[in-house]
Amino acid sequence: MTSLEASEGGGAQSPAQPQVPLSAYVDGYARARAIDRHAADNYVAHTRIGDPVMDAVVEDLAHLPQREVHKLIHAGMEEDHACLRDAPQSLRDFFIDAPQPDPDWLDRDALQPGIRAFQRNSVLVLSAFVTGVLIDGFSTLISKSFAMTGRIFENGVWRLKQNNRHQMEIFLPRGLERYGEGWKLSVRIRFVHAQIRRLLGRTAEWEHDAWGVPVSAAHLGYSVACFAARTVKHSESLGARYSTEERAGFHDVWRYAGYLMGIPETILFTDEAHALHMYRIGSICEPPPTEDAIVMTNALINSAPLVANITDLTERRKLVNNVIYPISRGLVGNDLADQLNFPRNRRSPFPLLAYRIDQRIQRLRAAFGKEGSQNFGTLLEASAYDAAGLSYRLPDHAHDERGGKW
Repeated sequence: MTSLEASEGGGAQSPAQPQVPLSAYVDGYARARAIDRHAADNYVAHTRIGDPVMDAVVEDLAHLPQREVHKLIHAGMEEDHACLRDAPQSLRDFFIDAPQPDPDWLDRDALQPGIRAFQRNSVLVLSAFVTGVLIDGFSTLISKSFAMTGRIFENGVWRLKQNNRHQMEIFLPRGLERYGEGWKLSVRIRFVHAQIRRLLGRTAEWEHDAWGVPVSAAHLGYSVACFAARTVKHSESLGARYSTEERAGFHDVWRYAGYLMGIPETILFTDEAHALHMYRIGSICEPPPTEDAIVMTNALINSAPLVANITDLTERRKLVNNVIYPISRGLVGNDLADQLNFPRNRRSPFPLLAYRIDQRIQRLRAAFGKEGSQNFGTLLEASAYDAAGLSYRLPDHAHDERGGKW
């Protein structure tokens, strides 16, 4: 059975044999296989795999108007049996009739140290996420999926705020319990990814033989490994501190969130060491950053001040050029930064040290009653909280500018 047949049949192939890589992965796969044959085979196999369960659900919802989709998914999130009575059977199965059980490895008590670590280091974690982790992720071919939809260009600030909110919610106490907002947001992301996969996969411009499945399981497994392991590493570079127990708990939170997002366990990391290894092998398998990756990562960097409500053009440019780009280069390294056309840092030879000093000064100012930026209100402002509540509408067109609001 090929990996594509495995994806259609609902399970990932065990990569016991060498894979036939997609054309974009030929060179990287050969290099990665020389380091770890099994991990490279596994990564390349998953470039052809999506999320068979959720892909079937969104296909069954495709004929319904957006307001009805929102109503049904909302009913599923709340386990409203009456509202789901006439829903497609695949949606009923997902939420009511045959729901996915918690994995055997989930230990909710083990999440708590990671939650406490996030609460203590939240500003540093979110800063590291924007300036380092997202850059790591979008330097891969996943950038093609997001660039083609155009959402990051039309709604880049909202996208970053949604990322912030998701992290805020999964790292709140009880956030990943069945009715927690972190649980709901993680499952919502699973719906959105499946719908984007469906829409992009049917466009003429998507090159299946080169890139595989849009928003593939390989890219999602790689991304959540970055969200966990690279966030810890980058936030430590910015001054965050974690105990051994907190590091493990932080990874456990992201592992479970990834599970809820529909990432097959065959490409979902198990602990920090595994996540770092997945990041290394995935980075080698991936081709060098494409033009889409260059455009995407630079757009993210330039959107960051707007997330913090800094709208003055001069102030934005100063922050981007003098702070954000240097910090990002310091986190991801000169090689990747050069490939992404990030400007060279000519102002401060030690941008990460300067950032850590600035953060300490702000903490001292806050301790002495002076105004400081590290507070919960600031994080709320930089997150996508809407008085209307969560929307469960799904994209209705492959290109965001041609679709409806969702």
